[in-house]
Amino acid sequence: MTLQQEIVGNAMQMAVVSLQPGQTVYCEAGKFLFKTANVTMETRLSGPSGGGGQSQADAGGASGAGGGMGGMLRQAMGTAMQVGQRALAGESLAFQYFTSTGGEGTVGFAGVLPGEMRALELDGTRAWFAEKDAFVAAESTVEFGIAFQGGRTGRSGGEGFVLEKFTGRGTVIIAGAGNFIDLNPADFGGRVDVDTGCVVAFEEGIQYGVQRVGGLNRQGVMNAVFGGEGLSLATLEGNGRVILQSLTIESLANALRKAQGGDKQGPTGGLFSTNAG
Repeated sequence: MTLQQEIVGNAMQMAVVSLQPGQTVYCEAGKFLFKTANVTMETRLSGPSGGGGQSQADAGGASGAGGGMGGMLRQAMGTAMQVGQRALAGESLAFQYFTSTGGEGTVGFAGVLPGEMRALELDGTRAWFAEKDAFVAAESTVEFGIAFQGGRTGRSGGEGFVLEKFTGRGTVIIAGAGNFIDLNPADFGGRVDVDTGCVVAFEEGIQYGVQRVGGLNRQGVMNAVFGGEGLSLATLEGNGRVILQSLTIESLANALRKAQGGDKQGPTGGLFSTNAG
């Protein structure tokens, strides 16, 4: 069942979702705005793939003593692993589930920063990856996971990145800061280099890495210290859809600090940037 949704607004968009009877959508805690009275709301630690249906099947189909307990234990361990991954990634520990009862219902969701939202349609053949906190809401047929980027990313950039991963079939709604631009690296020679804070989401098949800005020479030092991007850039290679955002959280935080008279970095940015908190 396709999720009926409409993204409305300009500078701070929101998604208005129409649920058919029995249809369920879930969101990250803190992204819910409003709902109609016939939509039930339930908060759970487990993601859509860790629901109670599996444990019930295990309990009902198991024979002999301890079968039901084994199913409950497997479910508890699965939920604990999901929660542990989200905790390590700095994500919300719980999800909120909304189900329409007694007719069509309506639910509203939004991101946490001024910017755009986008509805992605998954057909089961390709996963999508998104920056941390980009997830807003999704159909219960879409599975939410955490992807820890290491390997080439960690070696070349000196750091690892945590991404949200969406698999399955259905609609997933993401949000970012500023305005979005869609592009395909294949249209630009196969690769684009972007500020690490500008990446919102990309399709499976895109190779995501991090490289240092220049070498350990005069120009490399100038780029890192005065260029505003720090030591690294994100690299996106391959043939697939990429979504970038025009506003980074760091630049927004710097602008707010400057407006409040707390800008201690001067006009240079780069290594002299003062991170929020």
